[in-house]
Amino acid sequence: MKKNKLILTLSFLVAITLMFTGCGKKAELKDGAEVAVSVKDEKITATEYYEEIKDDNIATLIDMIDHKLLDKTYQTDDEENKAVENQISQMKKNYGSNEETYLSVLKQYFGVDSEKELEEMLRLEYKRNRAVKDYISTNLTDKEIKDYYNDNIYGDIRASHILISVDASDDATTEEKEKAEKKALEQAKNIIKQLDEGKDFSKLAKKYSTDESNKEKGGDLGYFQPSDMVDEFSKAVRDLKNGEYTKEPVKTKFGYHIILRVDQKDKAELKDVKSDIKEKLTAQKLSDDKSLYYQTLVKYRESKKITWNDDSLKKQYNDYMDKLIENAKSSSSN
Repeated sequence: MKKNKLILTLSFLVAITLMFTGCGKKAELKDGAEVAVSVKDEKITATEYYEEIKDDNIATLIDMIDHKLLDKTYQTDDEENKAVENQISQMKKNYGSNEETYLSVLKQYFGVDSEKELEEMLRLEYKRNRAVKDYISTNLTDKEIKDYYNDNIYGDIRASHILISVDASDDATTEEKEKAEKKALEQAKNIIKQLDEGKDFSKLAKKYSTDESNKEKGGDLGYFQPSDMVDEFSKAVRDLKNGEYTKEPVKTKFGYHIILRVDQKDKAELKDVKSDIKEKLTAQKLSDDKSLYYQTLVKYRESKKITWNDDSLKKQYNDYMDKLIENAKSSSSN
């Protein structure tokens, strides 16, 4: 495998010279001009060998760099162990019934030959994710945090809802789906009409709601942050006053909702929610721009003052990362 090949090769170039004409000899590689291999009268220097193999192994070199940068800063902990174990368990669940198939999947999709190599790869990716999130979070501006607080943080709202799902299967025809949609909308409007006539919201929820998780509680959702809900629901509940219900059904991917806003707590102070805001802003940034992950890794490495003693390797690294960033941008735009 290329990764193992390069690791062995780099170790080899640093310390060992193999001679075809005799026993192994130790070498002191000072400038790369020393002979690495001799084949009769022909000689291959360490520099020649290095120049030959370096072009195909930039990804492995990046892994080695990141191990040096991350392994001490982000030491393995219980959270990492659990995350990696869960990923491997899921892999085994999906593909582990047959050992040959399992190893084939590891090779095809992850480029590794064993579960041990998979674990090493997952641990490095876990540490990279931590570094990326920490770097983005640390570099958030006070304005970004304050703007998010003003625009998105509310006192916890308590609400109840009645959900009318659209009863149509995925393989239903367009006509069948339109018919089911119309039926659900009409039923939701009829429930609002009953509320206008003074009917009890809780009783109507128990009778009509298709949300089995709370219908027996009269549709009570408890207290929540509006941002925890899908956008359409969030906007609707924010626009209501305590004691008001929506006068038109609210359409979401779940169906049609009639929402009753019950209460709202005082808004938390910025200092008490700042950590949560930074976490949400970081996740939002990474979700909005898939290339940000790779851009941040580049900045993180730059912040560690890496010294490149080989200009061609540095160019390969830059070209490689530029390609990853460009591919991620294309993926985000599709």
